[in-house]
Amino acid sequence: MNTQSSRACPGVPRNLFSYRKYWASRFGTAPFLPMSRAEMDELGWDSCDIILVTGDAYIDHPSFGMALVGRLLEAQGFRVGIISQPDWLSAKDFRTLGRPNLFFGVTAGNMDSMVNRYTADRKPRSDDAYTPNGEPNKRPDRAVVVYAQRCREAFPGANVVIGSIEASLRRIAHYDYWSDKVRRSVLPDSKADLLIFGSAERALVELAHRLAAGERIADIRDLRGTAFMAARGWLPDSGWAEIDSSAVDTPGPLVRHPDPYAMTAEIGKEAACGAPPASPQAGQGEARAQVIRVEFQSHQRMPKLDRARTAIRLPAYEQVAADPVLYAHASRTFHIESNPGNARALIQAHGERDVWLNPPPIPLSTPEMDGVFAAPFQRRPHPSYGEAKIPAFEMIRFSINIMRGCFGGCTFCSITEHEGRIIQSRSEQSILHEIEEIRDKTPGFTGVISDLGGPTANMYRLACKDPTIESSCRRLSCVFPGICDNLNTDHTPLVQLYRKARALPGVKKVLISSGLRYDLAVRDPQYVKELVTHHVGGYLKIAPEHTEEGPLAHMMKPGMGSYDQFKAMFEKFSKEAGKEQYLIPYFIAAHPGTTDEDMLNLALWLKRNGFRLDQVQTFLPTPMAIAAAMYHTRRNPLKKVGRASETVETVRTGRQRRLHKAFLRYHDANNWPLLREALKQMGRADLIGNGKKQLIPAFQPPGTGLAARVVGAPHAQRRPTVSAATRMPTTAPASRKR
Repeated sequence: MNTQSSRACPGVPRNLFSYRKYWASRFGTAPFLPMSRAEMDELGWDSCDIILVTGDAYIDHPSFGMALVGRLLEAQGFRVGIISQPDWLSAKDFRTLGRPNLFFGVTAGNMDSMVNRYTADRKPRSDDAYTPNGEPNKRPDRAVVVYAQRCREAFPGANVVIGSIEASLRRIAHYDYWSDKVRRSVLPDSKADLLIFGSAERALVELAHRLAAGERIADIRDLRGTAFMAARGWLPDSGWAEIDSSAVDTPGPLVRHPDPYAMTAEIGKEAACGAPPASPQAGQGEARAQVIRVEFQSHQRMPKLDRARTAIRLPAYEQVAADPVLYAHASRTFHIESNPGNARALIQAHGERDVWLNPPPIPLSTPEMDGVFAAPFQRRPHPSYGEAKIPAFEMIRFSINIMRGCFGGCTFCSITEHEGRIIQSRSEQSILHEIEEIRDKTPGFTGVISDLGGPTANMYRLACKDPTIESSCRRLSCVFPGICDNLNTDHTPLVQLYRKARALPGVKKVLISSGLRYDLAVRDPQYVKELVTHHVGGYLKIAPEHTEEGPLAHMMKPGMGSYDQFKAMFEKFSKEAGKEQYLIPYFIAAHPGTTDEDMLNLALWLKRNGFRLDQVQTFLPTPMAIAAAMYHTRRNPLKKVGRASETVETVRTGRQRRLHKAFLRYHDANNWPLLREALKQMGRADLIGNGKKQLIPAFQPPGTGLAARVVGAPHAQRRPTVSAATRMPTTAPASRKR
C-alpha cells in the first residue's frame, strides 16, 4: 500500500477517508464498541484489532474522545474494543478483551488525570464528572503511565500507543505542579512504543493501516503528530541537519567566529551533542545519519536549511530539571515550533536516549471534520451503566461541537498545545444534521440546544486571509497584542449558522454557552446583535481574566477597552430586544506576573461595577503551558530568554495565593481578616471602613473570619463550568479536547 510520508509532504496530507477499508469491515458497525467478551461474541469477533483504554466512562457521543476516534477507526474497517476505567491495581482488567492484533491505544480520558483529581490548591476533588454518578477515585494519578504499564504487563510484546490531552501535555520534559518538580517526558515512564499528540485522527488512521500491512511499529518514524524514543543522536537519514538549541547566550568577551559559511560534516553523535556515539538499536536504522553542524555570525546570513529535514535539539531533560533558565528557553523554542506549516522536528535527550517529536499534525479539512462527526454514534452512555447519571454527559448531551483549535494563545491555556492554533470547522450541513439527530434520537430533548461552540464560541471559520502567510507565521497569537491585520474576523458564516439552526423544526432555542472572545466579536456588530437578541439565556460568559496591564500582558489577553466596548454593545442590543441579560466575567487569581496591588485594583474594579463573584479560580499551572513555565522559572518565555532576562512576579506561597483569591471575593466576610491584614501591610488601610469607596468594613460579623486559616469559602452548588484559569473543565466535560 502507499504509505507516503506525511512528514515529507506537509502541504499534501492524505485524505482521512481515502484508505482501502481493512478486511474486518465485513463485520459491519457495532451498536456500541464492545466492552466485554460477551459483546465481542455477539458481533462474531474472535479478537479486537485495536483496544482503547480510557479513564472515562464510555459514552458513545462525539464530544468524548474515545468514542470519536473509536468510531473513526471502525469506519476504516478495524474491530475496536474499549476498556473503560479499569482497576489499575492489577493487570486483570486489561486482559478482558484479549490481546489486540495491532495495538493498545491508551488515554487518561477527556481530562488530564491530575487536573481531574486535584484542585488548584492540590486538594483531592470530591467527584469525577466522567464517572457514573460522579464517583471519585476511579482513575489513578498520571493515568497514562499506569495504564500503559499494565497493558505491557497483561500482554508483553503488544504494541502500546499513548495519546489524548494528558500525553500531549507531557510529550517533553515538563514542570509538574503537583510534585513541584520537572518530570521526564511521559514516553520513557510509560514505556510506550509511540505517543500521538494533538488531534490524533491522521496519525491514528495511518498508523493502523501501516501496522495492518505488516510494518513494525519501531520502523514507523515519519508520522506527523507523533513522538518516540530513539538512540542518542539518531536522525532519519543523511540528508537531515540538526540545530543545537540546548544553551542560551552567556555574557562574556567577544570571540572571533570561524567563517559562517564553512560547514564541517561530522559523522554520528559527536556533531550533534559532543558525546560518544551510541550504538544503533533495533528499529532505529543500521547506518548513522550524517549530522551537519553549522556555525555562523549573528550579523551574517545563516546558511539555508530545508525546514522539513531539520531538527532542533532542545536542552536535555537533565538540563531543564536543574536550570530554570534553560527550561524557559526550551518552552519558548517548543511553542515557536508549533505551526504545522513551518514547524521543525524537536529532539530532547533523556539520559542515554532521545525523545524525538515530529512536527504537529496537518489540520483536518472541513469534509474530513464532517466525516469524523458523521459516525453512527448512539449519543448515550454504554448500556452497562444502567440508570447511573454521568455528569459530563448530562452537561453536553444537547450541545454540538462546531470547530476545534484556538488562535488566542492565552498563556495559561492548554488548548493550543493540544488542538493547535488553526481553526478546523465543520460544514453547516454537518452541524444542522447533528441537531436533527439530537432532536430525533436523544431522550429528554425539549427543543433547546445548549451550545453551538468549541474552545471559543466565535472562531468558527475564522482564519488567516492568506494561506501562504498562515503557513509561514511564527506568532504565538493572532489577537495579541492586537488583532492581526491578516486575520479574517467576519462572523457572517456563524450568524448564518445560528439562523439556520434555530429555524429547524422542533428547535425552540439555540444557546451559546462556550466562552466568547469579545475582542473579536466587537469587530462585527452584526454578530453581537444576533447573539444578544437570540442566543443568550439570561447570562453570557466572557473572560477578561484581569483588569491590569501587567497580568494581562503575561496572559496575552486584551485590555479592558475591548471589554468596555463589548459591554456597551451587549447592553444596547439587550435593551433593543427587550431583554434583561447580564455578563458574567471570569477572572484568575495568582497568575504569574500578578502583584498584590494588581489584585487590589481588580477588587476595587469589581466593587465599582457591582460584581460579587461566586465562583473564582486560582491559577493552576498545567504541563507545558507558557504560564506554567513562568510559574516554575520566574522567566518570561514570551521574550527571548537569557541569563539576564527579566524576572516574572510569581505567586507561590499558600498565604499569598489565598490572598489573591480573597481579593476576588472581597464581599465574603470569611476573607475580611486576611484582607485587612494585607491592606495594612500595603499601606492601604484607608480602604478599610464602611464608605462606598472602601473595600471591606472594619467590623467582623460573629461566626465569620475563617478564611485566613481555611482555604476557600462556602459557595453555591457547583455548576459544570470551564475553569477560567486553565481552560480545562472542573466539573464539566472536556468535550472540545481530545
